[in-house]
Amino acid sequence: MMGVSRGGGELDGFRVGFVPDGMGGEVSDFASEWEDVAFASRFWERQTPDGHQVDLRVHVLRGERLVDREALREFLAAYQERDPTQWQLAEFPHDDGPGLAGEAEAFWLVEPGVAGWVLTSPEFGATTVPIAQAVRPVTEVR
Repeated sequence: MMGVSRGGGELDGFRVGFVPDGMGGEVSDFASEWEDVAFASRFWERQTPDGHQVDLRVHVLRGERLVDREALREFLAAYQERDPTQWQLAEFPHDDGPGLAGEAEAFWLVEPGVAGWVLTSPEFGATTVPIAQAVRPVTEVR
């Protein structure tokens, strides 16, 4: 596993505890909404010869419709305009409860109404689950 190059900081009540070496150094925060779910987002990106590349996105999602992991999965499939039957996901352990992960993304329900979602560029795909596992509520003492 790659080492930690810097702390990921706090995002909407959560600490991003693992940011692998090599992630872009340009860090930006955004707040947005889609339908009735609010997103607090942090992006790590870098300059490339063709423009910019986003290496890592960490999102904290808040919305009443996120009642369980299946509701979260359905929301994210709709948000990404994916066919849920074609979305290949595997379960992974998270302190907040089991999450689901694909090749370069992982998501989990923290509690009803609150979820985490991590996406990486394909070159960092092997670090997606460890990054997600290190996103924890600030109130937790580890």
